[in-house]
Amino acid sequence: MDNLQPRLERCFAAVFPDLGPQEIPRASIGSVAAWDSLATITLFTVLEEEFHVPIDPADADNLVSFELILDHLESRVGGG
Repeated sequence: MDNLQPRLERCFAAVFPDLGPQEIPRASIGSVAAWDSLATITLFTVLEEEFHVPIDPADADNLVSFELILDHLESRVGGG
């Protein structure tokens, strides 16, 4: 868990450059205007590259916030 969050924050910053560092951990599809379907695909691609884990597009309906994505990654790749 220790290094997942900063890595995820960097991914979010790359996909959503207008978000400030304090906004990223609270980001959700409802609070980030730029988070549309294309941004979701881009984010998933960045996450797959960063964490070396496939993300099923069917999970898109559930992965709608920084916190939910972090929880998902923790369950898939662990915190190490």
